Amino acid sequence: MNIAMLLRRSASDHADRVALGRDDALVTYAEFADTGARFAAHLLAHGLAPGERVGFFLPNTLDYLPGLLGVWQAGGVGVPLNVLFPDAPLRHAILDSGATAVVCQPDDVERLQRLLGDAPVRLLTTGPGGGFTEAVAAGEPTDTVVPRHDADNALIMYTSGSTGVPKGVRQTHRNVTAQVEAVIDWYGITGDDHALNCMPLFHVGGLHLVSLPTLLRGGRITFMGKWDPLVWLDLATTLRPTYGGLISTMLIDVGNRTAGSPVVLDSFRICMFGGSRTPNTPIERLAAGTGIQGVEIYGQTEQNGLAISYRPDEKRRTGSMGRPLSQVVETRLVPPTGGPDIEPGSDGVGELWVRGDAVTPGYWNRPDLEPGAGSEKWSDDGWFRTGDLMSCDADGYLFYVDRIDDMIVSGGENVFPQMVEEHLAECPDIAEVAVIGTAHERWVEQVTAIVVPAKEGVTAESIAEWASTHPDLRGISRPRRIEIVEALPRTGSGKLNRPELRKEYP
Repeated sequence: MNIAMLLRRSASDHADRVALGRDDALVTYAEFADTGARFAAHLLAHGLAPGERVGFFLPNTLDYLPGLLGVWQAGGVGVPLNVLFPDAPLRHAILDSGATAVVCQPDDVERLQRLLGDAPVRLLTTGPGGGFTEAVAAGEPTDTVVPRHDADNALIMYTSGSTGVPKGVRQTHRNVTAQVEAVIDWYGITGDDHALNCMPLFHVGGLHLVSLPTLLRGGRITFMGKWDPLVWLDLATTLRPTYGGLISTMLIDVGNRTAGSPVVLDSFRICMFGGSRTPNTPIERLAAGTGIQGVEIYGQTEQNGLAISYRPDEKRRTGSMGRPLSQVVETRLVPPTGGPDIEPGSDGVGELWVRGDAVTPGYWNRPDLEPGAGSEKWSDDGWFRTGDLMSCDADGYLFYVDRIDDMIVSGGENVFPQMVEEHLAECPDIAEVAVIGTAHERWVEQVTAIVVPAKEGVTAESIAEWASTHPDLRGISRPRRIEIVEALPRTGSGKLNRPELRKEYP
């Protein structure tokens, strides 16, 4: 079923309610559906064929979700484009997707024209006099919803491409609706929820985990145009949202801002955090500074955003991401060296394999990465290999260990960087830290810590002295090399860019 039907039904049921807000502007459900229907009519009048792609190169504006609804209603496929992409990956994503139109802001037209050259891509700008705005204002809305099947693509979401050319992850109508319904069930989303959405809509966190579940239940979404921890704290205090999420970097920002100067945020029923593994110390700092007991999340674009989390009434287990959303994803922990699956409660570490309704069928324009094509991404019997190493306790709670390709082998022994980061984060002089392996003449690889200091005057020597007293930072886990930096490199989705660190610190 076309997801547009579900959104239009929700809009009809809650026509007078506020659906979207940003700054002082508000959009009701009736206006949301009307804008979508008018944009759908425009696309159909310009010959949009079922399955044709339309890109969105926008921050979190009030035009984004109505425009995406219009694309779905017209039978098209949405392509959310990362506004932080550099030129090369942005150009690749637009041309690789085959998008015939891109919705953008006026300030981005010159850049997109330069990147796309003679490519037959219409640029529809938002704002006064823009092509998108005029398309919505002109003509009549359509009641037509072009039928789509479960296996038809609804979205193509491009990965940040930190390890090479971005890949377009196919997300079918079944993938998206299964994921959204699972989130609604898992977190108990209702029409009374007010979501504060600071996560970008080009990311599964902002779109699949916050926006779409809220819209399908008739709740309200307040957007932030760009991230600012002080603005977020102000909105969270004045609007008293019940639902939202923070990328790990954002969580660290809020925790640092409220350290020693607490702000009571007691309206949140659910505040998710994730995007990359967050050490326990920043989580505790956030709780101390705001009162928020965050709900950890794990998922990938390939899993449509959420595969593991806690229910709202579950007590968080230190270091664990929670339990799998078993209604939409099956999971296995498979030892990297082969052998039987890791059983709950055992001491083993295995790679997470997943399959189910929320898991992508493959990548756009990459038949070599399809199931059954011999790709390392998939097992012979259809399991997707996430590349993430985890352990599992006796109650089925999963604990993230590391990326399988980030593991450091020092003196023939395995060292998991994110476990070292967890311990280093306990140091009061460290605001953020990343650990990578770098060359060593004797140990082949050494543990190297890239540190963002929490105050002036912090040195590599003072960090090394502190680490020497920590029982879990000795032997092969000892950081033999420490670099002090002002900030850690991030991908377009806000995750730590380890490949960039490895280039800078060989």
